[in-house]
Amino acid sequence: MPEVISPAPRHYLYRRPNLPMAEAWEPVPDDELVADSLIEIPLLGQVSAGMPIEACLETSRIHVPTRMVRRNTYALRVRGNSMIDCNIFDGDVIIIERQESAENGETAVVMINDEEVTLKKLYIEKSGVRLQPANESMAPIYLKNSDIQVLGLVMGVVRQAGELAA
Repeated sequence: MPEVISPAPRHYLYRRPNLPMAEAWEPVPDDELVADSLIEIPLLGQVSAGMPIEACLETSRIHVPTRMVRRNTYALRVRGNSMIDCNIFDGDVIIIERQESAENGETAVVMINDEEVTLKKLYIEKSGVRLQPANESMAPIYLKNSDIQVLGLVMGVVRQAGELAA
């Protein structure tokens, strides 16, 4: 039986549209965190916010507010610090809407060469694709378009209580 990760004590942040990622997060109101307004989604493993890591599926589940769930929603645990300027930190669980494309500058989960996954801002350039960390101490990754596959876009963050960042 899959592990179910309980809903408390966590902070749920959902992404407001049309804002830069670092400013887009808004806490889900407490009145939406009662048991009948939470839904269970798959927690499919980890994604690197740093150097890409091998894609490995897991079979856990996590409860999230219904407002964070769309049609093809799943969660991944973040490992690394490349997205800290977007207010996504090591240990956070990100809520992903499964999509196969991303607009310039979107924060996306990307598979590289059908083997590794990473979380970065995606930019389409003349020479290919730039996967840009949201941490100025880290260098971007440059790849050919054919080397990547967009797996989904970040729509929410679940953070353990006590780890709430600004």
